[in-house]
Amino acid sequence: MPRLKKSLPHVALLGYLIVVLFPFLFVLFSSVKKDNNAIALNPFGIPKTFEFSNYVEAWVNAKISTYFFNSLYISILSSVVSILLASMFAFAVTRMRQGKWNKILFSLVLIGMLIPNNALMLPIYTIVRKLHILNTHWALIIPYIANAIPFTIIILAAFMRSLPSEIEEAAVMDGLKAPGIFARIIVPLTVPAMVTVFIVNFLGNWNEFLLANYFLSNDELRTLPVGMVQFRDQYQMNYAQMSAGIVYSVVPVIVIYAILQEKIIEGVTAGSVKG
Repeated sequence: MPRLKKSLPHVALLGYLIVVLFPFLFVLFSSVKKDNNAIALNPFGIPKTFEFSNYVEAWVNAKISTYFFNSLYISILSSVVSILLASMFAFAVTRMRQGKWNKILFSLVLIGMLIPNNALMLPIYTIVRKLHILNTHWALIIPYIANAIPFTIIILAAFMRSLPSEIEEAAVMDGLKAPGIFARIIVPLTVPAMVTVFIVNFLGNWNEFLLANYFLSNDELRTLPVGMVQFRDQYQMNYAQMSAGIVYSVVPVIVIYAILQEKIIEGVTAGSVKG
């Protein structure tokens, strides 16, 4: 009985893993099947022959390559800049003595979290149009950075508050000033939290559809979520190539998690214990 009780959580987690991975495995197997007939005859099984040409067709003919790299660089650039700006702000309100201004500024950030993003569509469109950056990638990069800053500040500020003040005191004794303390002491210690926030921001930017759909009209500027909608409309009778396009959209997320998983766990757990 004790062994059974210990194994039950593992069985439950294994069942949950199967439920989560099953749709992706279905798409993965479908992406290497010959055609719709092969998918219909064996929808959930491993294909008898692997047709990797579906990936080539989707990458070249359906312009998935263009959409993919547009989404990749926009998501990474927006996430990195938002972390840079938010980390400086979080350092200022948590580690520098500014009196009541720290609480006031941090409260304004919290208010920014209360406003739904969809409610800001019209103001954002007006600002983008007046800046004459409509139908450019800057029309996405700037709003993505602005939308991510409040959440990023809250997470990084909570992490920075958990750092012992003795570290800064020792740095000051060594002659470092605020910029040096931030760059050489605080940033290296905050890397796990930054990695966690980067993943969240990257996923949000990678999957964002509304702004990308309304602010970009040129096909060569479109991101992957918008391009996948056009891909579905154009190749709706070829489910194998549609599945290949879906796999392309999932690959960067899997790669990032595989590379940074240890840092993600550190970022989630490090702030829970002070020391």
